[in-house]
Amino acid sequence: MQSDWTQFHKPNMRRWNAVENVLGVNNVGTLQLKWYYTTGDSVYSSPAVANGVVYIGSFDNNVYALDAGTGALLWSFTTGGQVYSSPAVANGVVYVGSQDSTLYALDAATGAKLWSYTTGAGVFAAPAVVDGVVYVGSEDTKVYAFNASTGAKLWSYTTGDQVNSSPAVLNGVVYVGSDDSKVYAINAATGKKEWSHPTGDFVSSSPAVADGVVYVGSADGSMYAFKAGTGAKLWSYALTDCRNGACFVTCSPSVVNGVVYFAGNTGDLYALNASTGAVLWSTIVSDSAENSSAPAVANGVLYVGSLDGDVYALDASTGAILWSFYVGDWIVSSPVVSNGVVYVGARADYVIAFGLN
Repeated sequence: MQSDWTQFHKPNMRRWNAVENVLGVNNVGTLQLKWYYTTGDSVYSSPAVANGVVYIGSFDNNVYALDAGTGALLWSFTTGGQVYSSPAVANGVVYVGSQDSTLYALDAATGAKLWSYTTGAGVFAAPAVVDGVVYVGSEDTKVYAFNASTGAKLWSYTTGDQVNSSPAVLNGVVYVGSDDSKVYAINAATGKKEWSHPTGDFVSSSPAVADGVVYVGSADGSMYAFKAGTGAKLWSYALTDCRNGACFVTCSPSVVNGVVYFAGNTGDLYALNASTGAVLWSTIVSDSAENSSAPAVANGVLYVGSLDGDVYALDASTGAILWSFYVGDWIVSSPVVSNGVVYVGARADYVIAFGLN
């Protein structure tokens, strides 16, 4: 379906659903709990939605497929470790990593394993699937490319530390962060480095790419903008007044219509001018020390989870809070919006769906 959200970034690599037309600023305030599904442990994985099914991982080692309309369990697949990784769905296959050091390809209809590849350490990052190739980072310090149909390794690139950033792939280039405090651009066909740029600390944030610019956060407390072709730094915005004396940005940005949206450990959401880095608005949504949930934008509304236990919807133009719902525990999972429904995971062992009455 056109409004599906099939992987962490969506194929546009911006965490933006450009075709959502059911939910908007005028009706999002009436969102209600539609259903919830209880897993066996925390859910930090972010959902993927494809063809009426929600796919998501859990700390109980399982990958779940749930009916998007009812939350009914369709199948589950047990891995050998916790599943932080957010699934990606393409051509009837679900790709997801596990802390058992393995990337899995599962039949989207049945959950049957089609192939798997074992890396040298846990696979925390979300895969990206583009043009028949699966790209993913591993805590073994490498970024991998696999044939999506067969699982054959096409190449791997070694960074200086573990790769928990989820890659963004656009125009033949893989953009990804590493815990070695650098952002990398890697040729998607060959695996050769095109450029890298240092930041002041580890980069677990996943880049978003828009209009020839790569946007990514760093644990040094800044949001960066780099020229996609050369890696030249265009601007950076540094957080101030951070909790616990240190600023960091671990969430991934959403980039829509010339605006960069992200959260840091200030308890605020920020909207920056994508060309200059100037602040357009900021809104306090949490008294918690950190917001790791990446925002999603659809039809003028920004959706985000918080460590205060709430899911929020804000006016993307002004930052005004339009709706919130308390789920009872941290939300590290990043929401997605598909066909008029908001889906998100919670540390309180839930996968949750919100819709209009």
